Amino acid sequence: MSKTIGFIGTGVMGRSMAQNLMNHGHEVHVYTRSKEKAADVIKNGAIWQDTVADLAGKAEIIITIVGYPSDVEQVYFGQEGIIENAQPNSYLIDMTTSDPLLAEKIHQHAKEKQLHALDAPVSGGDIGAKNGKLSIMVGGTKDAYQAVLPILECMGENIVHQGPAGAGQHTKMANQITIASNMIGVSEAIMYARKAGLDPAQVLKSISSGAAGSWSLSNLAPRMMEQDYAPGFYIKHFIKDMKIALQSAKNMGLSTPGLEISLKLYEELAEKGEEDSGTQALIKWFEQN
Repeated sequence: MSKTIGFIGTGVMGRSMAQNLMNHGHEVHVYTRSKEKAADVIKNGAIWQDTVADLAGKAEIIITIVGYPSDVEQVYFGQEGIIENAQPNSYLIDMTTSDPLLAEKIHQHAKEKQLHALDAPVSGGDIGAKNGKLSIMVGGTKDAYQAVLPILECMGENIVHQGPAGAGQHTKMANQITIASNMIGVSEAIMYARKAGLDPAQVLKSISSGAAGSWSLSNLAPRMMEQDYAPGFYIKHFIKDMKIALQSAKNMGLSTPGLEISLKLYEELAEKGEEDSGTQALIKWFEQN
């Protein structure tokens, strides 16, 4: 059954996610701070709304995927925000990678307004978004999850309800912690192959399907070798994610040395002007040191 969906945030991943919703026959209303970023999806049939409040009042399901926790707070709270302007019994799905505590706050405030809030961050990068094969990690009530599952299935394949509000964000933090150390390993492996006089592409054929295999090795290592640093996922956003994960880990009394090292390397890259490059640009740190 076709739904009226509000979609806020049409960046690298959001534009493909909104397009996939339209491809499945849903009516999609969009808002983003720069209308120019929504030009492609508007051209393909999305309906532009001038404000968050306008969009919230017209949709039965509202999806957000913005940059930072501060952006999430801005679109959800206040007189012009989603919570104050959404229709009762609407479903709010924040797919931004954000703070678990903020997800809990949104859930509570939404509940007070007879709204159903879910935190549903994603993994899979620009490729997964385009192909509708994202992994989606969901926090919130089981009933709300079941109600929006057909919508989530338009954008992803591996969709798992992880628990109550905030559980989706905690799961995404575990995902980012895994990637953080893995990206160091991928970069070091390529550099080692080069130093040993091997062809890194040939090495990749041997190791990507063995015990060392990972999504990053299969999808980002080839980009490293081709010097393709276009962002499937921005370094600046990965730094944001790692800082959230590091703080959450500290709050739980957990030591994460691999995460700390990865954050340090990426911050050094950002200081050298690489913050808008894709995360695969980590290889540059090793080439320069």
